[in-house]
Amino acid sequence: MTPAQIQDRILYRDGLMLILDKPAGLPVHAGPAGGPNLERHFDALRFGFPKPPSLAHRLDRDTSGCLILGRHAKALRKIGILFQNGKVDKTYWAVVAGTPPQESGRIELPLAKVSNKTGGWRIVGSPDGQPAVTDYVVRGQADGLTWLELTPHTGRTHQIRVHCASIGCPLVGDPQYGGPEGKPLHLHSRAISLPLYPKRDPVGAVAPVPPHMQAALAACGFTEAS
Repeated sequence: MTPAQIQDRILYRDGLMLILDKPAGLPVHAGPAGGPNLERHFDALRFGFPKPPSLAHRLDRDTSGCLILGRHAKALRKIGILFQNGKVDKTYWAVVAGTPPQESGRIELPLAKVSNKTGGWRIVGSPDGQPAVTDYVVRGQADGLTWLELTPHTGRTHQIRVHCASIGCPLVGDPQYGGPEGKPLHLHSRAISLPLYPKRDPVGAVAPVPPHMQAALAACGFTEAS
């Protein structure tokens, strides 16, 4: 990714934060083995500041869409408090296999991380896990697929993926949790907003539908006016 390419992915910019349209398939930071990651390109996002911005939260490698960066330490602390207090509104779009039990609903399933030496780790529903809450609304359906709009009220690892699987609707491209394989993960951080300034309306951004989800969403009724 060139400096111009990452700058082209800016959805919102002010003196405290940036919102990027994160591409699917690229981790936000380097793992133990290193490799390509989004964070290594942040120097191109300084825009005159002495240091590059830093991640205010994270998205999974295969999730696309709105990602907030704080432009300095004070901004990161302010944004972090808003996340901790549940003041950041997040909207995700997903394409799942199957049909939810209702047109809209709330999934309340505590989540826990389990691991073993051979299979690695995964997230499971567990009464001893951390509280996790996700609201969903059906936006469209076609050919055994459903387009869901999801609002997570907590930020647990793999929350949307596990919650959707728990109601019999695993995400397309998510074989780890029972979804159809052979395609990229169909999960997109569509919009995000937060009350960053006390005397102004919340600020935020909407991320365009990524190329790998356009066909499935269009089949389920998505148009640019959606």
